[in-house]
Amino acid sequence: MKKLVVLTGAGISAESGLKTFRDAGGLWEGHDVTEVATPEAWAKDPHLVQRFYNERRKQALSAQPNLAHEILAQLEEHFEVQVITQNVDDLHERAGSSNVLHLHGELSKIRSTLDESLIYDCKGWEVNMGDLCEKGSQLRPHIVWFGEAVTMMEPAIEQSLSADIFLVVGTSLQVYPAAGLVQYTPSDCPLYVVDPSKPSGNLGRSTTYIEDKASSGMKKVRELLLEK
Repeated sequence: MKKLVVLTGAGISAESGLKTFRDAGGLWEGHDVTEVATPEAWAKDPHLVQRFYNERRKQALSAQPNLAHEILAQLEEHFEVQVITQNVDDLHERAGSSNVLHLHGELSKIRSTLDESLIYDCKGWEVNMGDLCEKGSQLRPHIVWFGEAVTMMEPAIEQSLSADIFLVVGTSLQVYPAAGLVQYTPSDCPLYVVDPSKPSGNLGRSTTYIEDKASSGMKKVRELLLEK
């Protein structure tokens, strides 16, 4: 069974109604990135940051996986599928994908501010100031903020190195380090890119571009992959 590695971005979640910073010129639900998604923001106003992520968590819980998520899960019948996602929602898992690696953290989890290895499932959508880990430190969103290390890049690179087919869905390949994963795939690995906007620059290999939104684009990809 061939290994299909899939990099997904904001475009696949957008069809389920989840917004991103890029939707509003760098604003996220009215907030500038520096107000809610940096270590400095947390140090300055942790109450604001908690409220912001509580609302995002609440929104994500009410969202439903769309056809693109479902097709990726169904492809496990034909391929060994590894999803690498830049998204912090759990729509891939809820659609049935078995192997999902979150590069930028997960809304459904919280972690200690004292010990990053202490990660907990979030019960419900609300986390408050005063909610503590077992060592007595404040719990924060399990999200990789701008300026923080993307610790899951190493396992993502390992998965990309062993890809037989590499598929990009719903990302413009402008956000690094995630966009660099394409360069770690084997030189003979076919690449498929599904996004309404064709990425700028040469990806340096045989690439099939499907300039479409995630759901309708994934229907086309499924046909192409199953023809081979």
